[in-house]
Amino acid sequence: MRLGINLGYWGLGMDADNIAVAQEADRLGYSVCWAAEAYGSDAATVLSYVAAKTERIDVGSAIFQIPARTPAMTAMTAATLDTLSGGRFRLGLGVSGPQVSEGWYGVKFDKPLARTREYVEIIRKAMSRERLVHEGANWTLPLPGGPGKPLKLTVHPVREHIPLYIAAIGPKNLEQTGEIADGWLGIFFAPEHAALSLEPLKAGRAKVGQTLEGFDLCPTVTISVGEDIKAAADSQRSYAALYIGGMGSKDKNFYNQLTRRMGYEQAADEIQEKYLAKDYAGAAAAVPHELIDATSLLGDTARIADRMQAYADAGVTTLTLAPAGFTLEERVQALRTGVAALERAGLAE
Repeated sequence: MRLGINLGYWGLGMDADNIAVAQEADRLGYSVCWAAEAYGSDAATVLSYVAAKTERIDVGSAIFQIPARTPAMTAMTAATLDTLSGGRFRLGLGVSGPQVSEGWYGVKFDKPLARTREYVEIIRKAMSRERLVHEGANWTLPLPGGPGKPLKLTVHPVREHIPLYIAAIGPKNLEQTGEIADGWLGIFFAPEHAALSLEPLKAGRAKVGQTLEGFDLCPTVTISVGEDIKAAADSQRSYAALYIGGMGSKDKNFYNQLTRRMGYEQAADEIQEKYLAKDYAGAAAAVPHELIDATSLLGDTARIADRMQAYADAGVTTLTLAPAGFTLEERVQALRTGVAALERAGLAE
């Protein structure tokens, strides 16, 4: 099993520390460094900067938002980043959510599965450097009756095939991800509930005559190092409450729905109700300790190693860490503990 690092969102006052974290992960042999975007910093610019400041570690978008860019623009960006980084780019995609898609980008959040499938099809075609011709429900290239003509990408990526990942949570989206992507970006993944994600992914792979062999299962898990397990879990409460309670609308919150499928229906209701009422402390307090413990790495090196073994046994191939804490020292400690735990568990490649 490989390790990754997720820097999250840029521009939160920790930019210099983020570069130091990426460089330490590079030095320690981490496989990939991911960056996110919502409606603040864009991931492409951040990743180009991280790539320039590192030497070996891959850089990946987790995620590029599908409503933010045309598929041809995403293909251009992916090819450029792969070229600039010397063949170290991984393309992660996601539909975002209805509030961001419609409120920030002005793109209707409808038929996300069909939109994702068509988006990936155009990207694959563009990055193969064939002339871009496409006729679909969302995009037609070239536009008919005008001066446009079929064009092909002029940039030559370093690699013939840039790995493409999709962030997916719902069963149908997971199944399609297994069918059309090279890897899966997960969140709030618990080994004890692995079937909720892996069975739909397997079904998608089977549709194209494939198994999960060679398919990168890449969930992001928070990590908090310390002897006091309760204190370590408590450091993750606000993060969990934000996603379960505040990401998306009351009716369309994918993380809340996942929490329900994991058996925490009552807690999901309470977290969301309090978060939407702006009782953020109450929402954080309502997150069950058991849920945090199941979806995070908490404790000392030995305990984290045991949990890493559980993730590996569940089939995870790249475990991406999101260190808790706001100081550079805390985040670097988490990176180093991650490596030590991986070695202790005998999982280092």
